Amino acid sequence: MTRHDRPRTRRQLLLAATTAAAVLSAGCADANSAPATSEASADRQAQVAERGASVMPFDLDRTTHHFRKTDTGGIQTVVADDPADTTQIGLIRQHVQHEAESFRRGDFTDPSRIHGTEMPGLAALRNSAGKIAIDYETTADGARITYTTPEDTLITALHAWFDAQLSDHGQHATPQ
Repeated sequence: MTRHDRPRTRRQLLLAATTAAAVLSAGCADANSAPATSEASADRQAQVAERGASVMPFDLDRTTHHFRKTDTGGIQTVVADDPADTTQIGLIRQHVQHEAESFRRGDFTDPSRIHGTEMPGLAALRNSAGKIAIDYETTADGARITYTTPEDTLITALHAWFDAQLSDHGQHATPQ
């Protein structure tokens, strides 16, 4: 190695060391930020649960939302965790029937109050009156709404809306 090669080698080593440090710092920053993201998610879920209590008459801690995406839309079911809890079942049925009637008119005010107006899929659903068949039915332990449409954009909107609700409701919701 000549004397002229040494500065280049030093520069290359310095550049490699600096690059390695930057990569390691970025990796550590990402690892350290993971809990903050989880905490933010937990905070959002707590806010949604709090707002939900002002819209949904049933107890989120005694009920579960189920969301099933289908090729033509989806099925949203709310059930009492205890099938013998007739109070929660009655409140679920009352609320879900009201929501189905509102949704048929393109009125998604309640989900907006709970999840926010920028909820994924919501804008398309607000403009969908008459384009989605929305069928309400009771179940042994609650009630369900079945959403059916031939329009791909509305199916996509329903699926995005279901995903957002699953995320926002956390432990109070499950995919099916």
